[in-house]
Amino acid sequence: MSSVATMSGLKSSLPRLRWAWDFGPLLGDVDTSRLLALLTALEGEGALGNAARQAGMSYRSAWGLLRDCEHALGAALVVMERGRGTRLTDFGASLVQLDGAARVALDAVHAPWQRRLEELLAPVVRAVPERLRLAASHDLALADWVEHGRRISFDLYWRGSEEALASLGRDECDVAGFHVPESWTAEQLANWLGRWLKPSLHVCLPLMRRCQGLIVARGNPHRLQTLADASKRGLRMVNRQRGSGTRSLIDQLLAANGLRPENIDGYAHEEFTHEAIAATIAGGQADVGFGIEAAAARYDLGFVPLIWERYGFVMRTATAASPEGRQLLSRLQGNTFRQRLLAMPGYEPLSVRAPGEWSDFLA
Repeated sequence: MSSVATMSGLKSSLPRLRWAWDFGPLLGDVDTSRLLALLTALEGEGALGNAARQAGMSYRSAWGLLRDCEHALGAALVVMERGRGTRLTDFGASLVQLDGAARVALDAVHAPWQRRLEELLAPVVRAVPERLRLAASHDLALADWVEHGRRISFDLYWRGSEEALASLGRDECDVAGFHVPESWTAEQLANWLGRWLKPSLHVCLPLMRRCQGLIVARGNPHRLQTLADASKRGLRMVNRQRGSGTRSLIDQLLAANGLRPENIDGYAHEEFTHEAIAATIAGGQADVGFGIEAAAARYDLGFVPLIWERYGFVMRTATAASPEGRQLLSRLQGNTFRQRLLAMPGYEPLSVRAPGEWSDFLA
């Protein structure tokens, strides 16, 4: 096991003391790190394709990594079963458990050295120019703005809302993009965000309202009004991935209608973006999905509005006050972003003000 100090994030961020496993001649450092990330993702996903995307690699790369590591270690790490996906072997699960336990223990050991490292290198780190790292729930308006915008001063990575918030909590990104129903109370929002973040450290910035609902074939030939209608008629559904805010909405709607996931044809069919949901339905591979109105319009599909929600960013207070944070806020306050929102169906811009308390996000 070895430790290394790394500098990442904002100009105002501080270095972090990290550690990594050293398997000696069995595996190189890069493969060891990638393997543990993949196995950890696989433990929660149960599907190699989804786990590979979560770990930031292709399916082919993930499969090759597993085979190479199994050969080097001389033991099977996963078992693939027809109809049941991919699961960890006892050996693979033990590696994940060992890694998790070690991280918890070493965080406490590293704490005093982390503070000393911050004190020593703070002046140097503050002078290093960096681009903001945004981990955000997929959104067509945001994607359109980034694709066609100029002077973009950040790097954007699409993640589910919960994945993005967890990344921010681990300081693996500088800004997280998320969305929640407008029907939520401030208490619900605080309890949810509090799973990963702290109100004393993080501030919220509401950006826009957007409409989510059922994406169906043009003309809504099955006359669907709810997900319950789709279940009663035995229609094929395409779902969003676990960890996304939209998946949480879907599960809440199913529960509210007394529907069990195993009784929904296609519940296990997951896609990672609103656009992918629409494309699946347009291609005839599913009859109904759940997503934003703009995605349905892009593929000339029908749309049944069900819920309005708020989409926005959350970041550390220090990030909001940094030159990079102020520049991002200035861009979001500009007319270009607002006009792009107004041009897309199912969106309404919000008054973009300074990031504030969590309770202000739904105000």
